[in-house]
Amino acid sequence: MIVVATSDFEVYHGVVNELRDRGSAFTTVEPGDELPDETSVVVTGADHADDFADVSTIVADPDQPRRAVDQALTAVRGDGGRTVIGVDPGRKPGIAVLAGDVVVAAFQVPLGDAVDVIQREVSEAPSPVVRIGDGSRLQSATLVNDLEDVRVELVDETGTTPYLGTGSRGMGDVLAAVNIARLEGEEVDGRDIEPTAGELQMIKDRAREQSDTNRAIDEMLARRVAAGELTIDEALAEHGADSNGTDTSSGNDR
Repeated sequence: MIVVATSDFEVYHGVVNELRDRGSAFTTVEPGDELPDETSVVVTGADHADDFADVSTIVADPDQPRRAVDQALTAVRGDGGRTVIGVDPGRKPGIAVLAGDVVVAAFQVPLGDAVDVIQREVSEAPSPVVRIGDGSRLQSATLVNDLEDVRVELVDETGTTPYLGTGSRGMGDVLAAVNIARLEGEEVDGRDIEPTAGELQMIKDRAREQSDTNRAIDEMLARRVAAGELTIDEALAEHGADSNGTDTSSGNDR
């Protein structure tokens, strides 16, 4: 059982509300009171971090109660609570965080934010693994190559996208990420992808759509976008800077 024992109101309020939202079994005691016999883990604040030497203790940050609850649930589940993150790659990847078989968090963010979200979720997890679908070749390669200090597996994502019934629009990428998290893949250190002519043209078309002046980027910049070195906005800015730089330099010579 999870026991919350703290005199820090912010920690108490945040952790208890998070546990209630999850429907998790827990109890609370005053610091210094005897712990219940069935106690598996204690969640407390920094002021009582050293008070529970005989039981697994999690010190909660008042600004991050969800992280403390994730750690507590993982501790309660034991070895079956390993953190696994599934990612359905794309322009806005679906990301699912599992502790054992339980989904503890889900996100859908722009590709440029995905690595930060994943790294944050694995930062304090013991032996985490990130499983990335092998579809959306360029985006999956960007994620594989940018993730650091974590085991990454490339997963055959065939059949992971579920049928979506009425009212479930927009959930497909996240649900696919859950399915990807549950499939073992091949461990990889990187992924080299040579973009096809069609993929490069698609990047150029997207750049033109996003440009205020219907401006195209050249193939070199498109290749850097494909490799994950630049976002389309950054490529447009660099393209504009190059053009402005030429005009400015000729003006300065006068």
